[in-house]
Amino acid sequence: MSKLYVVPTPIGNLGDMTPRAVEILNNCDLVLAEDTRHTQKLLNHFNISTKMISYHKFNEKKRSQEIIEEIINEEKIVALVTDAGTPCISDPGYQLIREARENGIEVLGLAGASALVTALSISGIEAYEFAFYGFLPRKKNELEKALRRVRENSVKTFIFYESPKRIINLVENIRLLMPNSTLCVCKELTKIYEKAFYGKVDTVLEELKKHEDVEKGEYVVVGYNNDYEEKETTGYQVSLPAIIFDKLIQKGYSLKEAVQEVAEEGIATKNEAYKASLDIKKYIEKLDR
Repeated sequence: MSKLYVVPTPIGNLGDMTPRAVEILNNCDLVLAEDTRHTQKLLNHFNISTKMISYHKFNEKKRSQEIIEEIINEEKIVALVTDAGTPCISDPGYQLIREARENGIEVLGLAGASALVTALSISGIEAYEFAFYGFLPRKKNELEKALRRVRENSVKTFIFYESPKRIINLVENIRLLMPNSTLCVCKELTKIYEKAFYGKVDTVLEELKKHEDVEKGEYVVVGYNNDYEEKETTGYQVSLPAIIFDKLIQKGYSLKEAVQEVAEEGIATKNEAYKASLDIKKYIEKLDR
């Protein structure tokens, strides 16, 4: 009987491959892989010789239709994998699964590795509810907008994925817009050089900047937005730099105009607002280099 299996693969340590995952990949008719070269190494390690073809974000729409027809017409059992972790979590796959379900094909998921769940479980941050955002936008303005949405979300625990080249920039932006947040930044999960940076955002940023291999390995950022909690319980106590920064973005003000309006609104004295604006000025100058 035809089936589609969603098979997690290790995010680093091959010892996390489950016996059931090996069995499914061994016994299915076809493996769909995000990067066949990467997955071939995994299959070789476990002596799996099943036929494999590529299935990635650039061909998933076209290939989904072909695979669905093959599953139905030839009653094949197909396994979907990604380079690491669980398929469809910030990776291709949902289109294939949606079409499979719409065509009455049985879809079965296996328990296994997931970077976001692994990071959350070791973070020491409240996990009763959380918001997962995957990779945030790269462009400056889009990143700022995305982080403002995170800040205003009533679900205060958030999780991001980030590349090593952009991790410092991301944490600097979190510091600017959610300066009271607590972070656990996880690097190279399950691998030999696994490391976690935990604490208030200022502390984590300082530790990351000192880490000599900061630009190596993939990152998962787990955070708790204490700024939302303060705003919710005491009225409007978002940090002063964040208030000024919002005026720059939302109203198109200059720093001088934003400082003036903050003072006029009684949020802070003009001197306090000016001092806060200096941090923003340094940050903007750094981005423009």
